[in-house]
Amino acid sequence: MDSLAGYDSMGIVEVEPMPGYTDLITRASTVMLGAMRDCSACGLDFSKRTLLDNAYITWTEIGLFFVCAVMWTQIRRGLTQCLFKPFAQWCGLQPQDIDKMPESAWKLIFYTMSWSYSTYLLFFTNYTFFHNPPSVFYDWQSGMTVPTDIAFAYLIQGSFYGHSIYATVYMDAWRKDSTVMVVHHVITLALITFSYAFRFHNIGLLVLFLHDINDIQLEFTKLNVYFKTRGGGYYLIHDILSNMGSVSFSITWFWFRLYWFPLKVLYATCVSSLQAVPNIPFYFFFNFLLLTLLCMNIYWFLFIVAFVVKVLTGQMKDVKDLREYEGEDGAQRAAALLNAQGQQQQTEDAGHLNHCAETSLNNSAEWKHNQNGVTKEKHL
Repeated sequence: MDSLAGYDSMGIVEVEPMPGYTDLITRASTVMLGAMRDCSACGLDFSKRTLLDNAYITWTEIGLFFVCAVMWTQIRRGLTQCLFKPFAQWCGLQPQDIDKMPESAWKLIFYTMSWSYSTYLLFFTNYTFFHNPPSVFYDWQSGMTVPTDIAFAYLIQGSFYGHSIYATVYMDAWRKDSTVMVVHHVITLALITFSYAFRFHNIGLLVLFLHDINDIQLEFTKLNVYFKTRGGGYYLIHDILSNMGSVSFSITWFWFRLYWFPLKVLYATCVSSLQAVPNIPFYFFFNFLLLTLLCMNIYWFLFIVAFVVKVLTGQMKDVKDLREYEGEDGAQRAAALLNAQGQQQQTEDAGHLNHCAETSLNNSAEWKHNQNGVTKEKHL
């Protein structure tokens, strides 16, 4: 594949076949090494000039970002106080689940909405980015106009992550990795902002589509875990749905993040971008961030696989996150669990499965609860 596919002699768009992993590794490494050899002028001064010459964002867009970030915060606060918490209390959820349920409900609603909109743009409009990823760079120009529908998707996502920085500190249940999550939200917001400013919005839309679906399944699974044991009873339907959600989460994690993401997105950004735009700005910067994202996806998938293997081989009899009780041995953890709650076995299973679901995305478990700036110990 020596040249970028575009239009044939009849003016019909030619669709490049999706490469395999071997093609990705060999072609991407060859192109990137060649680009490094050719970049004799690369350096800090060159990067500053490129930033000033190619970054386009208006004060109106910045103002809309802050307005929408505040809007998300107020909507979530209103839903939590008027709907989520009253409903959780009415259902008789356990106290720790009443604190966590509003967070998952809010995220499930948002990610379902944002992913549905991305799906609509990619499959029900004239955009060919999913079926022909190299097309994200067709006719690319510095400072080009961003289509209104894609700009709206960026405003939704960018303002949500701006809200999430605040929410992680003041609204979410505080976890041992909450500081890391704040850093993650800052980096994500930076990626969204820079990709918009440099007009890489087409590939950004594809990246968002390939990642948001896992958040939907994660929050769906967690909600069913919370509702599995409530009001002193055990509900089999939520147990079944949580198990189905866990299986679906694992499958789509591989399919979307480890198959489609590298073969569609990374091949387009590493190979097709230079073929379409030989002097495309910040080529190494954005590809480095996307490759880092792929490494994180691989790490988390290995963590998920290792967990499943332990359960299937009997090394772990119960689904649980051992790091929840950091600093205690297994016997102490079991005694603390039994003495503190006096739960039935079904209740323990619900809590353990919840820990697994949260760990597979957040790389940590919960220890403290931070609500409106007040920190208190988490009783498990």
